[in-house]
Amino acid sequence: MTQHFLALHDYTKDELDALLALAADLKGKQKGGVPHRLLDGKSVALIFEKASTRTRVSFEVGVFQLGGHALFMPSGSSQMGRGEPIKDSARVMSRYCDGVMIRTFGQEIVEEFAKYSDVPVINGLTDLFHPCQIMADLQTVAEHKGRYAGLKFAWIGDGNNMANTWIEAAALFGFELRLACPAGYEPDSTVMAWARAKAPGLIFLTTDPKAAVAGADVVNTDVWASMGQEAEQKERETAFAGYCLDDALLALAKPDCIVLHCLPAHRGEEISDSVIEGKHSVVWDEAENRLHIQKAIMATLIK
Repeated sequence: MTQHFLALHDYTKDELDALLALAADLKGKQKGGVPHRLLDGKSVALIFEKASTRTRVSFEVGVFQLGGHALFMPSGSSQMGRGEPIKDSARVMSRYCDGVMIRTFGQEIVEEFAKYSDVPVINGLTDLFHPCQIMADLQTVAEHKGRYAGLKFAWIGDGNNMANTWIEAAALFGFELRLACPAGYEPDSTVMAWARAKAPGLIFLTTDPKAAVAGADVVNTDVWASMGQEAEQKERETAFAGYCLDDALLALAKPDCIVLHCLPAHRGEEISDSVIEGKHSVVWDEAENRLHIQKAIMATLIK
């Protein structure tokens, strides 16, 4: 049976830890100039129905560093973008490529594609989950904190795909997660129910950013209006008033806390310039680690 990477809950903690360990190893090889052509002769299709900077560059460069060939397929450049049934595209791409990454809207799109694909499918982002990003975040936390077990994580802002995936991660890895989201912008209720059943007493939801950040080891935020929600920008600015991760809010976290943001950042909205540029920010390490964890995922899945 073909193995895919669609959501963290499809994996065990041990399996995810193995991916993180491989990512650290591959990062060391890349920094040391050691060849690691684990995808030599392999081709990976990169399907983008949502625009991207980090996802595109990190996957393309990652495939190249692994010795493979990446095919960039933006929306509208393929028959899938013109209405071809997903299952037809999946069957055809399976005959040509050794793996497929999809960055799209509905989670059901990547799931249907994977159902009919004979090669591994990787979720590069959907409106529900962003598993590659959270794995990069966990790699970054491990680098700066030496661990993630026993740490307190805070999420400030929208209950979006990032929040949903952090909830999955908290349940799987067993760390405390406190989310502060405005009323009406909570994380997915099904994801929350699954996580609380799996890990009772670890995941807390509040509308108070101060309560979430207090004593946190890791503080994380994201834009208030994600891709596809631009029309809601003004409405969300009102709803998210008081949710900016600024110096005053960050002062409530532990003195040695680290700050994450998956980027792009709207400085002055969800995060202040002083925080993202400050001593607690590890945002650029986090962005780099997209490259290394995705290489680990591809090297593990694509044979």
